Amino acid sequence: MKRTITTIFAAVIMITSASAIAASLVNPLKDVKTVKIVQTYLEAATNGNTEFNRYLFTDDFQFTNCAAQKTFSKSEYLKHLNTTKNLRLNCTTSYEILDESGQACVAKVTMTFDNFSRVDYITLNHGEKGWKISKVVSTYPEN
Repeated sequence: MKRTITTIFAAVIMITSASAIAASLVNPLKDVKTVKIVQTYLEAATNGNTEFNRYLFTDDFQFTNCAAQKTFSKSEYLKHLNTTKNLRLNCTTSYEILDESGQACVAKVTMTFDNFSRVDYITLNHGEKGWKISKVVSTYPEN
């Protein structure tokens, strides 16, 4: 009897552990619309929120800074975002969806600082894992 109870208890613990691991691998951004993806990107870029970064970008993601004429890969950009974790930029933000049709979307994000503005053009693609950002082109227009 004692052995049966121990076996049942062990099985319950294993099932509970497996469920917890599976729940932690679920993509919370899988079924959201493009607006939520853009808002989540803004949270990461301007407020240092790194919670959803691993779900935001495609594997072949590229970030291009036009002012510096440099392009960064997903791993390089994620490293940058992680170094700015919890750092809040002193700017106001706005965004708009410029075009969305089928499996593609282009959005514009504006970050307005005291002395300059930064505009990010974001390309999103929809796949089996939901909407993801595949490219960001960052510009600094003259005021």
